[in-house]
Amino acid sequence: MRQRELLERAYEYALENGLSDLSLRPLAAAIGSSPRVLLYLFESKEGLVRALLDRARTDELELLRRTSQDDGFAAVVRTTWAWLSAESHRPLLALWLQAYARSLTEPTGPWADFAQQTVQDWLAVLAAAQPRARRATAAGRAERTLALSVLRGALMDLLATGDTARTTAAVEAYLNA
Repeated sequence: MRQRELLERAYEYALENGLSDLSLRPLAAAIGSSPRVLLYLFESKEGLVRALLDRARTDELELLRRTSQDDGFAAVVRTTWAWLSAESHRPLLALWLQAYARSLTEPTGPWADFAQQTVQDWLAVLAAAQPRARRATAAGRAERTLALSVLRGALMDLLATGDTARTTAAVEAYLNA
């Protein structure tokens, strides 16, 4: 119980402050704990970071579960973009981008496989939105990869600029091409 409660508080802290330069003392003070308690509950700072990444991934996967696969590929891409571009999700997505980048540059420790796992998660959702016969084809895989690339690129651009109208227009241009 205490571990879950502290994880939720730490997650809120991470959403506001990021994970890149996470330090146990300020985190512990902000969530009403101590570094010693956090180390006991999560075994190490690495264990805490891994738990926070898992928690962030839970939020990401919740979006993916709610996306209706019956509406078709373009509708799933639009629904996903609407969720990604919502102002209220920016802290989670900034955290996700930090973790994604760290996973690429630090392929060991708590960041290990984060980028690869998230790519697989999103590709699976996109695959489920494709007609069954197209899923296993090279063209189907390319279609999913392109859609994911457009979404990720637009997301990074949105996080950098805050320009929702322009990035949404870009996603729509891709879907209408």
